[in-house]
Amino acid sequence: MTLDIDHDNDHDNHSFLYTHAMACDTTPKLAVLVDAENAQYSIIGLLLAEIAKYGTAHVKRAFGDWTDHRLDGWSNELLNQSIQPIQQTAYTHGKNTTDSAMVINAMDLLYSNCVDGFCLVSSDSDFTPLATRVRESGLMVFGFGEHKTPKAFVAACDKFIYTEDLVCPSGLVPHSDRAEVPQSHNSVQQAKEDGHPAIRQQNTTENSLNNSGWARLSDVGEHLTTQHPEFNISTHGYSKLSKLFSDSPNFDIEHRLSQADKPPELYVRKRKTSPRSAQI
Repeated sequence: MTLDIDHDNDHDNHSFLYTHAMACDTTPKLAVLVDAENAQYSIIGLLLAEIAKYGTAHVKRAFGDWTDHRLDGWSNELLNQSIQPIQQTAYTHGKNTTDSAMVINAMDLLYSNCVDGFCLVSSDSDFTPLATRVRESGLMVFGFGEHKTPKAFVAACDKFIYTEDLVCPSGLVPHSDRAEVPQSHNSVQQAKEDGHPAIRQQNTTENSLNNSGWARLSDVGEHLTTQHPEFNISTHGYSKLSKLFSDSPNFDIEHRLSQADKPPELYVRKRKTSPRSAQI
């Protein structure tokens, strides 16, 4: 499987997931399960718009103890977005009781074979086993949560989208280990050029051509998405992976024509000492 990111009609990173999720020519049906006690109602509209990039929200359910006044803000969003509220009574004070209800619902949907993937909306690591189990069954798992989400849950998903990035898609949302977002043009540009740590550390010699250190950008993109589910090029102000690599001072790029009747493929390698290679 390849990523069509090596010519003028290259896709952004979500197209890979869309293709990966599709076993046939129909749009993937997704089950959106929201842990209302660990999610923000204010971003649900943006979240559903993001989910629409990957498939159709065939099932939309939000779980919580709706008698708890702390969840009152959800009422309008549940109605406006046609999300089904699932009541889970808090049997023990102070304990999140939505986890078990959400897991049971997910397993029922999994065995019903009515969906092609799941969107799990929570910053709670308790859903890590669920994400792992769903993936073992061959279905896609998209996770949505805040930057505080434990890495175990992030890694258990095929793709993880930080909800802060939905609010500021073209900026750099600070992680817990960053004090602030770069403000000046130069600092923002430097952040874009540096890119995600996964790109800076990417070993592009894997799957390289003739051991020359070159690798197809489609292979690199697939590796990034597989190994770093949280990777999102829009966080760095780009819509295409090819543009991000082109703007980076750390990589050389070549266009290679493999077949006369097909667009050239993009190849990339870590820059050494020579200038960026010209198109061939």
